[in-house]
Amino acid sequence: MSEKIKIGISIGDVNGIGLEIIIKALADSRIYDYCIPIVYGHTKVASFYRRTTQVEDLNFFVINQAQDARRDHKKPHMINCWEEDVKIDPGVTNSEVGKYGFLSLERATSDLIHGHIDALVTAPINKDTIQSEQFNFPGHTEYLQEKDGAAESLMFLVSDTLRVGVVTGHIPLAKVAESITIAKIVSKLKLMDASLRNDFWIRKPRIAVLGLNPHASDNGLIGTEEQNVITPAIEEARNNNILAFGPYAADGFFANGTYLQFDAVLAMYHDQGLIPFKQIAFESGVNFTAGLNFVRTSPDHGTAYDIAGKNQASEISFREAMFTAMHIVKHRRETLELQENPLVFTKLSRDRD
Repeated sequence: MSEKIKIGISIGDVNGIGLEIIIKALADSRIYDYCIPIVYGHTKVASFYRRTTQVEDLNFFVINQAQDARRDHKKPHMINCWEEDVKIDPGVTNSEVGKYGFLSLERATSDLIHGHIDALVTAPINKDTIQSEQFNFPGHTEYLQEKDGAAESLMFLVSDTLRVGVVTGHIPLAKVAESITIAKIVSKLKLMDASLRNDFWIRKPRIAVLGLNPHASDNGLIGTEEQNVITPAIEEARNNNILAFGPYAADGFFANGTYLQFDAVLAMYHDQGLIPFKQIAFESGVNFTAGLNFVRTSPDHGTAYDIAGKNQASEISFREAMFTAMHIVKHRRETLELQENPLVFTKLSRDRD
């Protein structure tokens, strides 16, 4: 990557592992050859976790706004998002500190929307303690979708070996079946197909679609959603030149490695997709919000209160989230440049074939 990409980082829950994995990831000086990290939080909170991680030589360069970030610095930037002191209790669920995760996210999202940063990487929040009048959402995905003004988005878990999106996200299991419609499945397939092409540069993506019921209903013996909703949606997607296949029974699909034959998988609900994804690609997996005008990624794990403050958390997924964000920004920029020069775009397309 010839041009450094400006990555904004929100710290998540201050009592979780967010700042620990951020500090560990930023302690590797090689990261600064590719990006300009800007952490939205507070230096005092960062200093606390710097001591717990025993990373003594990492110093933050404090700036007032993202535009002040220095491209020649070999250390991370920090924007202080509040003034008061914060009582930090690693591993403790605390509604009082939930607001600081929101202040970090709010400031970073504003800079993202206004183009002051190129991408956002979010550390895990506590979806309960962050709730307030300003944040009334099931999670990051829904919040960022509203801020972008997008009608739809796709929770897209990605790794080198597996990519999984979901039709329904953070909703109760009892509401899944009624929420799955032909239009919704087709919409998610269109978002996934477009993302695979533009964000991951897969020219002819093949997408597997999972069934909802056990054994994909066994031809209607165990439910009717496959026959009445999922199969018609696949057919409609194929009529729109999307290479969608299925529906597949989820258990055998992952157990026998069928997922390796596809570029991505569309699951019907959250756990159906995320459980196998985290089992297969837990340390290297990244959560990407596809379908938005900006780029947002995150590690594929939560606040991990059980190990918070113990210097046990792995930064691998967070580092992968940073590099995934960089690659997607780069791919989107190059796609726009190629589309502006049709002759080069045609030649590159032929070379890929």
